[in-house]
Amino acid sequence: MTKVYFVRHAQPEYAWEEDRTRPLTQEGKKDSAIVLDFLKDKKIDVFYCSPYKRSIDTIADTATFFGKEIITDERLREREKGTEGNNHGMFRKRWTDHKYHEEGGESIAMVQSRNMEALNEILSNNLDKKIVIGTHGTALSTILNYYDNNFGCEDFLRIIDWMPYVIELDFEGSKLVDKHEHCHVEKEFKGN
Repeated sequence: MTKVYFVRHAQPEYAWEEDRTRPLTQEGKKDSAIVLDFLKDKKIDVFYCSPYKRSIDTIADTATFFGKEIITDERLREREKGTEGNNHGMFRKRWTDHKYHEEGGESIAMVQSRNMEALNEILSNNLDKKIVIGTHGTALSTILNYYDNNFGCEDFLRIIDWMPYVIELDFEGSKLVDKHEHCHVEKEFKGN
């Protein structure tokens, strides 16, 4: 059995303009300790992550604990947002129509396609291992929706304030066989 621990990043600095380099807040840095606390007895084999700073920083101490490098994969990045793309009205539009996206932004279908391509490759290359994947709210939600098409906007909104958040997906080969929510810290999401 392959175990994948998805770790949604801790609280970021929302005022930071550039999405890719957005750091964690001081609280977010402290809250990342729950990730290490939960994973330290799990014998993690490999760490993958979005290339975004907030995701890398959320799992960095855990990777160091295990003496592992973090392998970044551009396909695991967060949804590209266009103008005014992070508000509840836009969330609902995108989750109602997975092909819809604002100008300059990505749709749920686009994010799901690249995240699933990356996940399937990771699963294929790491059979029967324990894997950590540093991720984001929308990116993770598209993966959860892939395995359960009933996962929708309300489920996404349920976890939007969970930073960090750890959920385990267990696989036999590429088939999802179990899912467990483990821990989270509730922080207010502040979109644009």
